[in-house]
Amino acid sequence: MGLDPGLRRLALGTLLAAYPGPVPPDWAVDLLADGLAGHTLFGTNVHDPAQVAASTAALRAGRPDALIAIDEEGGDVTRLAHATGSPYPGNAALGAIGDVALTRRVYQSIGAELAALGITVNLAPTVDVNTADDNPVIGTRSFGADPVRVAAHSAAAVTGLQAAGVAACAKHFPGHGATVTDSHHELPTVDAPLSLLRQRDLPPFAAVVAAGARAVMTAHIRVPALTGADPATFSRAVLVDLLRTEYGFTGTVITDALEMKGAAVAAGGVGPAAVRALSAGADLLCIGARVDAELVERVAAEIVDALADGRLARARVEEAAGRSADLAAWTRAAGGSPGTEDADLGYAAARRAVRVDGLLTGLEQALVVQLHTESTIAEGRVPWGLGPHLDGVPEIRVIATETDPATLRGLAGDRPIVLVGRHLHRLPGGTELIADLAAQHPVTVVEMGWPAQWRPAGVRAFVTTYGASHANGRAAAEVLGLAG
Repeated sequence: MGLDPGLRRLALGTLLAAYPGPVPPDWAVDLLADGLAGHTLFGTNVHDPAQVAASTAALRAGRPDALIAIDEEGGDVTRLAHATGSPYPGNAALGAIGDVALTRRVYQSIGAELAALGITVNLAPTVDVNTADDNPVIGTRSFGADPVRVAAHSAAAVTGLQAAGVAACAKHFPGHGATVTDSHHELPTVDAPLSLLRQRDLPPFAAVVAAGARAVMTAHIRVPALTGADPATFSRAVLVDLLRTEYGFTGTVITDALEMKGAAVAAGGVGPAAVRALSAGADLLCIGARVDAELVERVAAEIVDALADGRLARARVEEAAGRSADLAAWTRAAGGSPGTEDADLGYAAARRAVRVDGLLTGLEQALVVQLHTESTIAEGRVPWGLGPHLDGVPEIRVIATETDPATLRGLAGDRPIVLVGRHLHRLPGGTELIADLAAQHPVTVVEMGWPAQWRPAGVRAFVTTYGASHANGRAAAEVLGLAG
Protein backbone atom coordinates (compact mmCIF):
# COMPACT_ATOMS: atom_id res chain seq x y z
CA MET A 1 0.00 0.00 0.00
CA GLY A 2 1.17 3.54 -0.77
CA LEU A 3 1.36 6.40 1.67
CA ASP A 4 -1.77 8.22 2.68
CA PRO A 5 -1.81 11.17 0.20
CA GLY A 6 -2.64 13.73 2.88
CA LEU A 7 0.11 12.57 5.22
CA ARG A 8 2.60 12.34 2.36
CA ARG A 9 1.81 15.93 1.37
CA LEU A 10 2.19 17.03 4.99
CA ALA A 11 5.59 15.33 5.25
CA LEU A 12 6.77 16.78 1.93
CA GLY A 13 5.87 20.23 3.21
CA THR A 14 8.76 20.00 5.68
CA LEU A 15 11.45 19.01 3.14
CA LEU A 16 14.00 21.04 1.23
CA ALA A 17 15.34 18.75 -1.49
CA ALA A 18 17.84 19.15 -4.35
CA TYR A 19 18.41 17.71 -7.81
CA PRO A 20 21.38 17.07 -10.10
CA GLY A 21 22.33 19.09 -13.15
CA PRO A 22 21.41 22.45 -14.66
CA VAL A 23 17.86 21.50 -15.72
CA PRO A 24 15.29 20.49 -13.09
CA PRO A 25 14.20 16.91 -13.83
CA ASP A 26 10.50 16.16 -14.05
CA TRP A 27 10.44 14.47 -10.64
CA ALA A 28 11.81 17.62 -8.97
CA VAL A 29 8.97 19.69 -10.42
CA ASP A 30 6.33 17.01 -9.81
CA LEU A 31 7.27 16.76 -6.13
CA LEU A 32 6.71 20.48 -5.75
CA ALA A 33 3.22 20.05 -7.14
CA ASP A 34 2.73 17.26 -4.60
CA GLY A 35 3.63 19.56 -1.72
CA LEU A 36 7.43 19.54 -1.44
CA ALA A 37 8.50 22.76 0.31
CA GLY A 38 11.33 23.51 -2.11
CA HIS A 39 14.81 22.85 -3.44
CA THR A 40 18.33 24.03 -2.69
CA LEU A 41 20.56 24.96 -5.62
CA PHE A 42 24.22 23.89 -5.59
CA GLY A 43 27.11 24.59 -7.92
CA THR A 44 26.15 21.65 -10.14
CA ASN A 45 22.83 23.41 -10.79
CA VAL A 46 24.49 26.64 -11.90
CA HIS A 47 25.95 27.33 -15.35
CA ASP A 48 25.04 30.96 -16.06
CA PRO A 49 22.44 33.53 -14.94
CA ALA A 50 20.01 32.90 -17.79
CA GLN A 51 20.06 29.17 -17.11
CA VAL A 52 19.47 29.69 -13.35
CA ALA A 53 16.54 32.00 -14.05
CA ALA A 54 15.07 29.40 -16.40
CA SER A 55 15.50 26.71 -13.74
CA THR A 56 13.73 28.69 -11.03
CA ALA A 57 10.89 29.47 -13.46
CA ALA A 58 10.57 25.75 -14.24
CA LEU A 59 10.43 24.93 -10.53
CA ARG A 60 7.71 27.51 -9.99
CA ALA A 61 5.68 25.80 -12.66
CA GLY A 62 5.40 23.00 -10.11
CA ARG A 63 4.18 25.40 -7.44
CA PRO A 64 4.36 29.21 -7.53
CA ASP A 65 5.37 29.55 -3.87
CA ALA A 66 8.12 26.93 -3.92
CA LEU A 67 11.11 27.84 -1.77
CA ILE A 68 14.31 28.05 -3.81
CA ALA A 69 17.37 28.28 -1.60
CA ILE A 70 21.12 28.62 -2.14
CA ASP A 71 24.34 29.01 -0.14
CA GLU A 72 25.56 32.36 -1.45
CA GLU A 73 27.70 33.69 1.39
CA GLY A 74 30.12 35.65 -0.75
CA GLY A 75 33.81 35.12 -0.07
CA ASP A 76 34.93 31.51 -0.03
CA VAL A 77 31.43 30.00 -0.26
CA THR A 78 29.67 30.76 -3.52
CA ARG A 79 27.41 28.77 -5.80
CA LEU A 80 26.59 31.40 -8.43
CA ALA A 81 30.29 32.16 -9.04
CA HIS A 82 31.71 28.70 -8.39
CA ALA A 83 33.48 28.72 -11.76
CA THR A 84 35.47 31.91 -11.07
CA GLY A 85 35.21 32.81 -7.39
CA SER A 86 32.91 35.36 -5.80
CA PRO A 87 33.08 39.04 -6.73
CA TYR A 88 32.41 39.81 -3.07
CA PRO A 89 34.69 39.43 -0.07
CA GLY A 90 33.40 37.14 2.66
CA ASN A 91 32.48 37.84 6.25
CA ALA A 92 36.01 37.84 7.68
CA ALA A 93 36.99 40.66 5.34
CA LEU A 94 33.83 42.63 6.09
CA GLY A 95 34.38 42.16 9.81
CA ALA A 96 37.99 43.34 9.48
CA ILE A 97 36.85 46.50 7.70
CA GLY A 98 34.38 47.13 10.51
CA ASP A 99 31.84 49.14 8.48
CA VAL A 100 28.39 47.70 9.19
CA ALA A 101 26.82 49.95 6.54
CA LEU A 102 29.14 48.36 3.97
CA THR A 103 28.18 44.88 5.16
CA ARG A 104 24.53 45.76 4.70
CA ARG A 105 25.20 47.09 1.18
CA VAL A 106 27.20 44.00 0.19
CA TYR A 107 24.47 41.65 1.36
CA GLN A 108 21.75 43.74 -0.27
CA SER A 109 23.71 43.54 -3.53
CA ILE A 110 23.99 39.76 -3.17
CA GLY A 111 20.28 39.62 -2.38
CA ALA A 112 19.41 41.69 -5.45
CA GLU A 113 21.33 39.25 -7.64
CA LEU A 114 19.53 36.28 -6.08
CA ALA A 115 16.11 37.91 -6.37
CA ALA A 116 16.69 38.70 -10.04
CA LEU A 117 17.34 34.99 -10.64
CA GLY A 118 14.21 33.85 -8.80
CA ILE A 119 16.00 32.59 -5.67
CA THR A 120 14.03 33.30 -2.50
CA VAL A 121 16.11 32.04 0.44
CA ASN A 122 19.81 32.59 1.06
CA LEU A 123 21.31 30.07 3.49
CA ALA A 124 23.43 32.91 4.88
CA PRO A 125 24.86 34.76 6.68
CA THR A 126 27.21 32.63 8.75
CA VAL A 127 27.03 34.29 12.17
CA ASP A 128 29.34 31.92 14.08
CA VAL A 129 32.01 33.58 16.22
CA ASN A 130 35.23 31.95 15.00
CA THR A 131 37.24 31.60 18.21
CA ALA A 132 39.26 28.54 17.10
CA ASP A 133 42.14 29.34 14.73
CA ASP A 134 42.11 25.70 13.66
CA ASN A 135 38.39 25.64 12.83
CA PRO A 136 38.35 23.69 9.54
CA VAL A 137 34.88 24.65 8.33
CA ILE A 138 34.01 28.19 9.53
CA GLY A 139 37.14 30.37 9.45
CA THR A 140 36.78 33.20 6.93
CA ARG A 141 33.05 32.54 6.74
CA SER A 142 32.84 34.28 10.15
CA PHE A 143 32.80 38.03 10.75
CA GLY A 144 35.49 37.50 13.38
CA ALA A 145 36.34 36.36 16.88
CA ASP A 146 34.67 39.22 18.78
CA PRO A 147 31.01 38.49 19.63
CA VAL A 148 30.04 42.17 19.64
CA ARG A 149 31.49 42.79 16.20
CA VAL A 150 30.03 39.57 14.80
CA ALA A 151 26.60 40.45 16.20
CA ALA A 152 26.59 43.91 14.61
CA HIS A 153 27.65 42.65 11.17
CA SER A 154 25.29 39.66 11.34
CA ALA A 155 22.31 41.94 11.92
CA ALA A 156 23.45 44.19 9.06
CA ALA A 157 23.78 41.21 6.71
CA VAL A 158 20.28 39.99 7.53
CA THR A 159 18.84 43.46 7.04
CA GLY A 160 20.59 43.82 3.68
CA LEU A 161 19.46 40.49 2.28
CA GLN A 162 15.86 40.94 3.34
CA ALA A 163 15.74 44.50 2.01
CA ALA A 164 16.32 42.87 -1.38
CA GLY A 165 13.34 40.55 -0.85
CA VAL A 166 15.38 37.42 -0.09
CA ALA A 167 14.90 35.58 3.20
CA ALA A 168 18.04 35.32 5.33
CA CYS A 169 18.91 32.12 7.16
CA ALA A 170 21.46 32.80 9.93
CA LYS A 171 23.69 29.84 10.76
CA HIS A 172 24.78 27.64 12.57
CA PHE A 173 22.79 27.73 15.84
CA PRO A 174 23.93 27.65 18.65
CA GLY A 175 27.41 28.42 17.23
CA HIS A 176 29.96 26.44 15.20
CA GLY A 177 32.87 28.82 15.70
CA ALA A 178 34.70 27.02 18.53
CA THR A 179 34.90 23.64 16.77
CA VAL A 180 38.09 22.07 15.47
CA THR A 181 36.38 19.35 13.40
CA ASP A 182 34.02 19.52 10.43
CA SER A 183 30.40 18.40 10.92
CA HIS A 184 30.32 17.27 7.29
CA HIS A 185 32.61 14.42 8.37
CA GLU A 186 31.87 13.84 12.08
CA LEU A 187 30.00 15.22 15.09
CA PRO A 188 32.07 18.06 16.62
CA THR A 189 31.85 18.91 20.31
CA VAL A 190 31.83 22.35 21.92
CA ASP A 191 32.42 21.50 25.57
CA ALA A 192 31.78 24.87 27.19
CA PRO A 193 29.54 25.98 30.07
CA LEU A 194 26.32 27.76 29.22
CA SER A 195 27.69 30.97 30.75
CA LEU A 196 30.51 31.03 28.18
CA LEU A 197 28.12 30.20 25.32
CA ARG A 198 25.93 33.16 26.31
CA GLN A 199 28.96 35.45 26.34
CA ARG A 200 30.77 34.12 23.26
CA ASP A 201 28.61 32.17 20.80
CA LEU A 202 25.02 33.27 21.27
CA PRO A 203 25.03 37.12 20.98
CA PRO A 204 25.00 37.11 17.14
CA PHE A 205 21.91 34.91 17.14
CA ALA A 206 20.13 37.24 19.53
CA ALA A 207 21.08 40.07 17.16
CA VAL A 208 19.72 38.40 14.01
CA VAL A 209 16.49 37.47 15.76
CA ALA A 210 16.10 41.12 16.80
CA ALA A 211 16.86 42.13 13.19
CA GLY A 212 13.96 40.00 11.95
CA ALA A 213 15.78 37.07 10.34
CA ARG A 214 13.17 34.90 8.65
CA ALA A 215 15.11 31.68 9.27
CA VAL A 216 17.83 30.20 11.47
CA MET A 217 19.85 27.09 10.59
CA THR A 218 20.76 24.43 13.13
CA ALA A 219 24.28 23.11 13.71
CA HIS A 220 25.21 19.44 13.73
CA ILE A 221 27.40 19.93 16.79
CA ARG A 222 27.27 18.46 20.26
CA VAL A 223 27.14 21.01 23.08
CA PRO A 224 27.02 18.87 26.25
CA ALA A 225 25.86 21.77 28.43
CA LEU A 226 22.77 22.09 26.21
CA THR A 227 22.35 18.97 24.10
CA GLY A 228 23.85 16.13 26.12
CA ALA A 229 25.21 13.52 23.73
CA ASP A 230 23.05 14.64 20.77
CA PRO A 231 23.72 17.23 18.07
CA ALA A 232 21.91 20.55 18.44
CA THR A 233 19.74 19.66 15.44
CA PHE A 234 18.09 16.98 17.58
CA SER A 235 17.86 19.04 20.78
CA ARG A 236 14.58 20.51 21.93
CA ALA A 237 16.49 22.39 24.63
CA VAL A 238 18.33 24.25 21.86
CA LEU A 239 15.61 24.71 19.24
CA VAL A 240 12.62 25.35 21.48
CA ASP A 241 13.73 26.30 25.00
CA LEU A 242 16.64 28.51 23.90
CA LEU A 243 15.90 29.75 20.39
CA ARG A 244 12.15 30.13 20.53
CA THR A 245 11.33 30.64 24.20
CA GLU A 246 14.34 32.60 25.43
CA TYR A 247 15.27 34.49 22.25
CA GLY A 248 11.74 34.83 20.95
CA PHE A 249 12.39 33.53 17.43
CA THR A 250 9.15 33.10 15.48
CA GLY A 251 10.51 32.27 12.03
CA THR A 252 11.48 29.01 10.36
CA VAL A 253 14.11 26.67 11.82
CA ILE A 254 16.02 25.05 8.94
CA THR A 255 18.37 22.15 9.51
CA ASP A 256 21.84 21.95 8.08
CA ALA A 257 22.04 19.14 5.50
CA LEU A 258 20.84 15.91 7.07
CA GLU A 259 23.16 13.88 4.83
CA MET A 260 26.11 15.31 6.79
CA LYS A 261 27.70 12.75 9.08
CA GLY A 262 27.17 14.98 12.11
CA ALA A 263 23.45 14.24 11.73
CA ALA A 264 23.02 11.11 9.62
CA VAL A 265 25.45 8.94 11.60
CA ALA A 266 24.08 10.15 14.92
CA ALA A 267 20.54 9.21 13.90
CA GLY A 268 21.20 6.13 11.78
CA GLY A 269 20.35 7.61 8.38
CA VAL A 270 18.74 10.62 6.73
CA GLY A 271 15.18 9.42 7.34
CA PRO A 272 15.60 8.88 11.10
CA ALA A 273 17.51 12.17 11.27
CA ALA A 274 14.51 13.93 9.72
CA VAL A 275 12.19 12.48 12.34
CA ARG A 276 14.48 13.43 15.22
CA ALA A 277 14.94 16.97 13.89
CA LEU A 278 11.19 17.49 13.54
CA SER A 279 10.59 16.12 17.01
CA ALA A 280 13.17 18.54 18.43
CA GLY A 281 11.50 21.56 16.84
CA ALA A 282 13.00 21.97 13.36
CA ASP A 283 10.59 23.05 10.63
CA LEU A 284 12.31 22.75 7.25
CA LEU A 285 14.64 19.82 6.71
CA CYS A 286 17.50 20.31 4.28
CA ILE A 287 18.15 16.81 2.94
CA GLY A 288 21.47 17.67 1.29
CA ALA A 289 23.08 17.92 -2.13
CA ARG A 290 22.97 14.30 -3.29
CA VAL A 291 19.22 13.87 -3.62
CA ASP A 292 16.95 11.95 -5.97
CA ALA A 293 13.24 11.20 -6.01
CA GLU A 294 13.72 7.89 -4.21
CA LEU A 295 15.49 9.56 -1.27
CA VAL A 296 12.80 12.23 -0.94
CA GLU A 297 10.08 9.58 -0.92
CA ARG A 298 12.03 7.51 1.62
CA VAL A 299 12.36 10.46 3.99
CA ALA A 300 8.69 11.36 3.58
CA ALA A 301 7.74 7.74 4.30
CA GLU A 302 9.87 7.76 7.45
CA ILE A 303 8.04 10.85 8.68
CA VAL A 304 4.65 9.27 7.93
CA ASP A 305 5.71 6.08 9.72
CA ALA A 306 6.78 8.16 12.72
CA LEU A 307 3.34 9.75 12.79
CA ALA A 308 1.83 6.28 12.86
CA ASP A 309 4.05 4.80 15.56
CA GLY A 310 4.03 7.80 17.88
CA ARG A 311 7.56 9.10 17.37
CA LEU A 312 6.04 12.29 15.96
CA ALA A 313 2.87 14.12 16.90
CA ARG A 314 0.79 15.28 13.96
CA ALA A 315 0.46 18.73 15.51
CA ARG A 316 4.26 19.10 15.50
CA VAL A 317 4.55 18.21 11.81
CA GLU A 318 1.65 20.51 10.93
CA GLU A 319 3.38 23.30 12.85
CA ALA A 320 6.62 22.66 10.95
CA ALA A 321 4.93 22.58 7.56
CA GLY A 322 3.02 25.73 8.51
CA ARG A 323 6.20 27.60 9.34
CA SER A 324 7.75 26.51 6.04
CA ALA A 325 4.63 27.76 4.26
CA ASP A 326 4.86 31.04 6.17
CA LEU A 327 8.43 31.46 4.93
CA ALA A 328 7.25 30.86 1.35
CA ALA A 329 4.44 33.38 1.83
CA TRP A 330 6.93 36.00 3.08
CA THR A 331 9.17 35.49 0.07
CA ARG A 332 6.24 35.96 -2.30
CA ALA A 333 5.08 39.10 -0.51
CA ALA A 334 8.64 40.48 -0.43
CA GLY A 335 9.32 39.54 -4.05
CA GLY A 336 11.02 41.85 -6.46
CA SER A 337 14.47 43.36 -6.25
CA PRO A 338 14.62 46.74 -4.49
CA GLY A 339 17.89 48.28 -5.66
CA THR A 340 20.36 46.53 -7.93
CA GLU A 341 23.46 44.44 -7.57
CA ASP A 342 26.71 46.42 -7.59
CA ALA A 343 29.49 44.47 -9.29
CA ASP A 344 32.20 46.95 -8.26
CA LEU A 345 31.14 47.11 -4.60
CA GLY A 346 32.72 43.79 -3.70
CA TYR A 347 36.07 44.57 -5.27
CA ALA A 348 36.25 47.96 -3.55
CA ALA A 349 35.39 46.31 -0.23
CA ALA A 350 38.04 43.61 -0.69
CA ARG A 351 40.70 46.29 -1.19
CA ARG A 352 39.70 47.92 2.09
CA ALA A 353 40.19 44.63 3.92
CA VAL A 354 43.81 43.96 2.93
CA ARG A 355 46.35 44.34 5.76
CA VAL A 356 50.11 44.59 5.20
CA ASP A 357 52.81 43.85 7.78
CA GLY A 358 56.21 44.91 6.42
CA LEU A 359 57.39 46.52 3.20
CA LEU A 360 56.15 45.75 -0.31
CA THR A 361 59.01 46.74 -2.60
CA GLY A 362 60.64 45.34 -5.69
CA LEU A 363 57.95 42.76 -6.41
CA GLU A 364 57.33 43.66 -10.07
CA GLN A 365 59.32 40.65 -11.31
CA ALA A 366 58.49 38.30 -8.45
CA LEU A 367 57.88 34.58 -8.77
CA VAL A 368 54.42 33.83 -7.37
CA VAL A 369 54.12 30.44 -5.66
CA GLN A 370 50.66 29.21 -4.66
CA LEU A 371 50.54 26.43 -2.09
CA HIS A 372 47.83 23.86 -2.75
CA THR A 373 45.13 23.66 -0.09
CA GLU A 374 42.24 21.18 0.02
CA SER A 375 38.80 22.79 -0.11
CA THR A 376 36.11 22.02 2.42
CA ILE A 377 32.77 20.57 1.31
CA ALA A 378 31.14 23.91 2.11
CA GLU A 379 33.56 25.76 -0.19
CA GLY A 380 33.69 23.24 -3.01
CA ARG A 381 36.34 23.45 -5.74
CA VAL A 382 36.30 27.16 -6.47
CA PRO A 383 39.31 28.87 -8.08
CA TRP A 384 41.32 31.12 -5.76
CA GLY A 385 44.64 32.92 -5.58
CA LEU A 386 46.41 35.66 -7.54
CA GLY A 387 46.67 33.84 -10.89
CA PRO A 388 43.74 35.45 -12.76
CA HIS A 389 44.90 38.92 -11.77
CA LEU A 390 48.63 38.81 -12.57
CA ASP A 391 50.09 41.01 -15.29
CA GLY A 392 52.83 38.94 -16.92
CA VAL A 393 54.16 37.69 -13.59
CA PRO A 394 55.04 33.98 -13.52
CA GLU A 395 53.11 31.75 -11.14
CA ILE A 396 53.60 28.14 -10.15
CA ARG A 397 51.42 25.95 -7.95
CA VAL A 398 52.97 23.43 -5.60
CA ILE A 399 52.18 21.07 -2.72
CA ALA A 400 54.17 22.15 0.31
CA THR A 401 55.10 18.65 1.50
CA GLU A 402 56.34 17.72 -1.98
CA THR A 403 58.38 20.83 -2.70
CA ASP A 404 62.13 21.32 -2.25
CA PRO A 405 62.89 24.89 -1.13
CA ALA A 406 66.16 24.81 -3.06
CA THR A 407 64.22 24.11 -6.25
CA LEU A 408 62.01 27.15 -5.68
CA ARG A 409 65.03 29.32 -4.98
CA GLY A 410 66.59 28.09 -8.21
CA LEU A 411 63.45 28.92 -10.18
CA ALA A 412 63.28 32.37 -8.63
CA GLY A 413 66.92 33.22 -9.21
CA ASP A 414 67.38 36.89 -8.36
CA ARG A 415 63.65 37.52 -8.17
CA PRO A 416 61.79 37.71 -4.86
CA ILE A 417 59.18 35.06 -4.08
CA VAL A 418 55.55 35.85 -3.26
CA LEU A 419 54.16 32.81 -1.49
CA VAL A 420 50.34 32.55 -1.45
CA GLY A 421 48.33 30.18 0.72
CA ARG A 422 45.28 29.59 2.84
CA HIS A 423 45.42 28.74 6.55
CA LEU A 424 49.19 28.50 6.31
CA HIS A 425 49.64 27.97 10.04
CA ARG A 426 48.00 24.55 9.74
CA LEU A 427 48.90 23.58 6.19
CA PRO A 428 51.06 20.42 6.26
CA GLY A 429 54.60 21.45 5.41
CA GLY A 430 53.64 25.09 4.93
CA THR A 431 55.36 26.72 7.89
CA GLU A 432 58.52 24.67 7.34
CA LEU A 433 58.70 25.59 3.65
CA ILE A 434 58.27 29.29 4.39
CA ALA A 435 60.91 29.25 7.13
CA ASP A 436 63.42 27.51 4.86
CA LEU A 437 62.79 29.89 1.97
CA ALA A 438 62.83 33.05 4.08
CA ALA A 439 66.14 32.11 5.69
CA GLN A 440 67.94 32.43 2.35
CA HIS A 441 65.67 34.37 -0.01
CA PRO A 442 63.43 37.49 0.00
CA VAL A 443 59.90 36.19 0.61
CA THR A 444 56.54 37.93 0.91
CA VAL A 445 53.67 35.84 2.26
CA VAL A 446 50.01 36.32 1.27
CA GLU A 447 47.59 34.65 3.70
CA MET A 448 44.16 34.18 2.10
CA GLY A 449 42.68 32.07 4.88
CA TRP A 450 41.80 32.71 8.49
CA PRO A 451 44.29 35.22 9.96
CA ALA A 452 45.72 33.23 12.88
CA GLN A 453 48.21 34.76 15.31
CA TRP A 454 51.09 32.91 13.64
CA ARG A 455 53.58 35.05 11.73
CA PRO A 456 56.59 33.55 9.93
CA ALA A 457 60.03 34.80 10.91
CA GLY A 458 62.30 36.36 8.34
CA VAL A 459 59.77 37.30 5.67
CA ARG A 460 59.83 40.78 4.16
CA ALA A 461 56.08 41.27 4.39
CA PHE A 462 52.97 39.43 5.50
CA VAL A 463 49.77 40.29 3.63
CA THR A 464 46.37 39.27 4.96
CA THR A 465 43.30 39.30 2.69
CA TYR A 466 40.76 37.71 5.06
CA GLY A 467 39.46 35.44 2.32
CA ALA A 468 40.18 33.82 -1.02
CA SER A 469 37.36 35.05 -3.26
CA HIS A 470 37.96 36.47 -6.73
CA ALA A 471 37.63 39.92 -5.18
CA ASN A 472 40.18 39.11 -2.46
CA GLY A 473 42.64 37.80 -5.06
CA ARG A 474 42.36 40.92 -7.18
CA ALA A 475 42.79 43.14 -4.12
CA ALA A 476 45.96 41.31 -3.09
CA ALA A 477 47.44 41.48 -6.58
CA GLU A 478 46.77 45.22 -6.69
CA VAL A 479 48.33 45.87 -3.29
CA LEU A 480 51.41 43.89 -4.31
CA GLY A 481 51.69 45.86 -7.55
CA LEU A 482 51.25 42.72 -9.65
CA ALA A 483 47.79 43.25 -11.14
CA GLY A 484 47.03 43.85 -14.79
